Amino acid sequence: MALQDERPRGLSFAKILAWATACFLILPILVVIPISFTPERYLSLPSGSLSLRHYASLANDPRWSKSIVDSLMVAIGATVLAVSLGTAFAVGAWRLGVPLARRLRLLMLAPIIVPPIVHAIAFYKAWAVIGLLDSYLGLVLIHTMKGLPFVVLTVAGALANLDHKLEQAARSLGATPSQAMRWVILPQIMTGVISGAAFAFITSWDETVVALFVTSRRVATLPRRIWEGLADNIDPAIAAMGTLMILVTIAIVTVKTVRTQPAKA
Repeated sequence: MALQDERPRGLSFAKILAWATACFLILPILVVIPISFTPERYLSLPSGSLSLRHYASLANDPRWSKSIVDSLMVAIGATVLAVSLGTAFAVGAWRLGVPLARRLRLLMLAPIIVPPIVHAIAFYKAWAVIGLLDSYLGLVLIHTMKGLPFVVLTVAGALANLDHKLEQAARSLGATPSQAMRWVILPQIMTGVISGAAFAFITSWDETVVALFVTSRRVATLPRRIWEGLADNIDPAIAAMGTLMILVTIAIVTVKTVRTQPAKA
């Protein structure tokens, strides 16, 4: 006789709590979708008709396209620097394996512990002295610093499962340190590197506080543009931009989920 499945059926308290938490987190975000279709010139839910005027304003207003390009340029530059420096630091600390390296790794967490307003004030004063205010380079360097801890954490986590003997074997077979890095270490920790790059990009793309302090007119990232829209005239185009970002995020997550699902026999 086959054993009967004794697992409880229906909704349990844990499932209800999980769905309630998901709704609490997601529903406030989804409110921007109907707001983006309002025919009014201010943020409001559509009462009668729907309108695409605010999506059209996104396409016709060069300030929005410039802010997207600025955010992409800064985020890509900061991600490349953060991944390069963070990976090099994590591998160096892994190779040393001394208490000092572990303390330095903890020190690298300072950018995500210190409040953003402290970073903003400090970099505003420093960049004013050396002439990097309202410059792409100045903002890229700041975002690199803010994304560096995430790269160090993810790469260090990947290195924790890597055996030192693999590199030693490669070196004993004639590989140089750089060859061992490219052919042995990097392929083993690539998942951690990619995860760190994703976190660094998202951190840069979403950063607002420091951008408000160190940028003005020449550099206007998307979060700064959204902030100015809320502070000046509460432009409903902000809701349209938010809706597009939600759709892009859902599309990326869906594609990633489909590609990682195992193929059915």
